[in-house]
Amino acid sequence: MRFRSSTRMPRWPSAVLCVLMAAVLAGCASFGKCGPGECSGDAKITAEVRALLAQSPSLGAPNEISVQTIRGVVYLRGLVSTPLQIEEAGNIAEQVAGVTDVQNMLTINNSY
Repeated sequence: MRFRSSTRMPRWPSAVLCVLMAAVLAGCASFGKCGPGECSGDAKITAEVRALLAQSPSLGAPNEISVQTIRGVVYLRGLVSTPLQIEEAGNIAEQVAGVTDVQNMLTINNSY
């Protein structure tokens, strides 16, 4: 005679877990996406910052500055020659209309 265990787990915890995971993954997928008009505004800010950086004689080659804008925050990444250039690039980015903050992550390239 075989006995069946009566300690069978109910199915609802796994169903709840699946629903929670779906909600979390949906939130992750939408993180960083733009609302109406945000993406075009960010693209415009990025283009203006790049144009102003290109017009600055002291930030010319061999500097390598990458510009990205997300919801009005400008991220500057790359390599420059001097600490003064780091400061100047940040100041230039702050002047552009629509910029809410500048995250200046430029570093000095010591190989020049």
